[in-house]
Amino acid sequence: MIEVLFFARLRETLDLARLALALAEPTTVGALKAQLAARGPSWHALFAGRQVLAAVNQELADDATPIRPGDEVAFFPPATGG
Repeated sequence: MIEVLFFARLRETLDLARLALALAEPTTVGALKAQLAARGPSWHALFAGRQVLAAVNQELADDATPIRPGDEVAFFPPATGG
């Protein structure tokens, strides 16, 4: 089982702050994004083709970062500021 957290625009669009998912086997951030994008139109709009940042266990991650049972994965939009 992993815990997936959504922040900022993602949380607002999905009306969801967290999601618990069972993992049949270890996966990657990129594969998880693809799995989430397949959940429906709102999910696809957020995770397919748009830049969404990820963190695994509170460390920035890229699409190749492995995810294992017990991990926490957070998704959030890029931040801008000055």
